[in-house]
Amino acid sequence: MQPRSIGILGHGAIGRSLVAALVQAPVPGHQLTAVMVRPHQQADARASVPPGVAVVTGLPALLALAPGGVVEAAGQAAVVAHGVQVLASGTPLLVLSVGALADAALHAALEQAARQGGTRLVLPVGAIAGLDGLMALRQAGLQRVRYTSTKPPLAWLGTPAQDRFDLAALRQRTVVFEGTARAAALGFPKNANLAAAVALAGLGLDATTVQLVADPAATGNTGQIDAEGPASRLQVTVSGASTAANPKTSGIVAYSVLACLANQAAVIAFG
Repeated sequence: MQPRSIGILGHGAIGRSLVAALVQAPVPGHQLTAVMVRPHQQADARASVPPGVAVVTGLPALLALAPGGVVEAAGQAAVVAHGVQVLASGTPLLVLSVGALADAALHAALEQAARQGGTRLVLPVGAIAGLDGLMALRQAGLQRVRYTSTKPPLAWLGTPAQDRFDLAALRQRTVVFEGTARAAALGFPKNANLAAAVALAGLGLDATTVQLVADPAATGNTGQIDAEGPASRLQVTVSGASTAANPKTSGIVAYSVLACLANQAAVIAFG
């Protein structure tokens, strides 16, 4: 059987970790064929990707080389710029920047493009667990969902929290945002993608409560889901180290993509 070609959109912290993960733990039935980068990243990318993997700077070239699927690892702006075109071409798209779907117009456009292309937009679980349980509770009558994301204070640099708090001076656990998942995803695009994923698996972006926390005692990133239905309660906590290149991102994110790809190709698969 011919391996399924996979392309990666982006070569920042997540893109690099994804390439490294695919090299260390190849996914049966899949082959990394191309990475799309910005023009100024070409030389660096060519030096770091495995032999035989093409480095391209345009989406047509990526789609020509990766018809089996494209993994977005370049941020919400990349979903806006390229998501519709990838899906309309009939190419499956795995989106890590799930928060982009908080834009209702983009969400609708992506869904329409996937239908038009006869393909799917897939959301890997990222650095959280329990989305399967949330989906089951939703079918049974989910009533309440809260997602809490806790990171070291400096992981919130470059976000609205920086304008409200002296992050470097924090000495105690501090809530830097509380509101809906939609507001979190739109206001913290590099920090709240998991909030959007939890919302989409459960009650939706406007009915899911999100709390973003800066904690000087935190040594990594922690995500916690608290959900209740009429007869069941779900509580899931996942803690892990951030990537060396980006404290906003958990190191397990790349491996969640590998798990997603492996599950899609498996003869015996999880639902």
